[in-house]
Parts: sequence; C-alpha cells; structure tokens
Amino acid sequence: MTFEEYQEQARKTAIYPGKYSVIYPTLGLTGEAGEVAEKVKKTLRGNKKFDADFKKLIIPEIGDVLWYLANLCEDLDLSLDTVAKYNLNKLEDRKQRGVIDSSGDNR
Repeated sequence: MTFEEYQEQARKTAIYPGKYSVIYPTLGLTGEAGEVAEKVKKTLRGNKKFDADFKKLIIPEIGDVLWYLANLCEDLDLSLDTVAKYNLNKLEDRKQRGVIDSSGDNR
C-alpha cells in the first residue's frame, strides 16, 4: 500500500464535522502519540522487552497515529507522500551539513 492509497482509505472513515477540520485530527494525533508513549513507558517501567507481545500492543496505537496524520494532511490539502519526501530531504540536508544532531528548527 502506498501513502496515497492509505490516505484515500483513511479519509473514507473520517467522520467529524468539517468545522473541526485540522483541529480534530490534530487533537487526535497528540492523544494517540501519547498512547504510544505510554505503552513504551510502561514497558520500560516493567523492565520488559520490546518483543512480539509488545508489538501486538503498539501496532494499533501507531496505526491510530497514522490515521490522524493522514486526515490532518487531507484537511490541509497535503499528501502524506509529499510530507514524507520533504522530511527525508530536510534530514538528508542536515546530515550533509553536519547539523543533524544539533537542536533547533532552523539548522
């Protein structure tokens, strides 16, 4: 499945009022990212491994992050593919300039 195909399919299940476009998926994205972080935290706290059992728990949460991200992109008239390519190009540029491990947005 491509990002484009995923984004199209995800949109078919996006049921929220248009007046909340951008806002709704942004709030959902942060909530679901928090759930991913909680699963990782609890695994670390319990001295457990990131094994097959952990993956069974984390995959649905990461999937929810992806769904909200896809719909946020859709609401902003962006494609996931464009965002992914932009991000990789940005990181490659930082790597080439030797600032990938620095801090700040504008490096």
